[in-house]
Amino acid sequence: MIIFDCDGVLVDSEILSCGIDAGLMREAGHPITTEELIAGYIGRPKREIWAAIAEERGVSWPDGLIERAEAMLSERIATDLAPVEGVHAALEALDVPRAVASSSRLDKLHQSLRQCGLLGHFSPHVYSAEQVDRGKPAPDVFLFAAAGAGADAQSCLVIEDSVAGVTAARAAGMTAIGFTGGRHSFPGHAEGLRVAGAVAVVTSMRDLPATAERLHAGIARV
Repeated sequence: MIIFDCDGVLVDSEILSCGIDAGLMREAGHPITTEELIAGYIGRPKREIWAAIAEERGVSWPDGLIERAEAMLSERIATDLAPVEGVHAALEALDVPRAVASSSRLDKLHQSLRQCGLLGHFSPHVYSAEQVDRGKPAPDVFLFAAAGAGADAQSCLVIEDSVAGVTAARAAGMTAIGFTGGRHSFPGHAEGLRVAGAVAVVTSMRDLPATAERLHAGIARV
């Protein structure tokens, strides 16, 4: 079983989501750039990210601001979201059972995958952190996805673009491949994924099938 993160791995949404969030945070008086938000926080559930930043700055966000961010992102998904370059060909080339395990809300996850023509590659094995007690970097959503798909956790390979996601995969006893092929990739991205425990990092979807199948075959033989 290969378990994919969604945002920044299957769909190129991190640049949209973090751009919206950073803009609204600045509007509320918090000086943060899109790049800082991406490098420091991606991979965790949105509301946890907002709560962490509010705690760091010591001031609560204005009422309704997070809901405004979510509504704005839903609009951008419908008009601007694109699949990560090469992902359709990569999925067609991978002859391995697969699932999605994401920090996104389930409705947003389905919207994104449907918008990019990817839902059919994974349905019904699409899982969200809102279905478990703890989001990434805790392992809960990956363990939930493996159980839902009838797979042994230790036989699963995870494709992740965030330190939080790789950390969660390793905590679940899974092997992780880091991915830096989204438009949000930043200096030090690959090294951070390796330090978190990714056994390999791929920079393009065209390189993913061979790397994933090699590592998945190795897991299956253990």
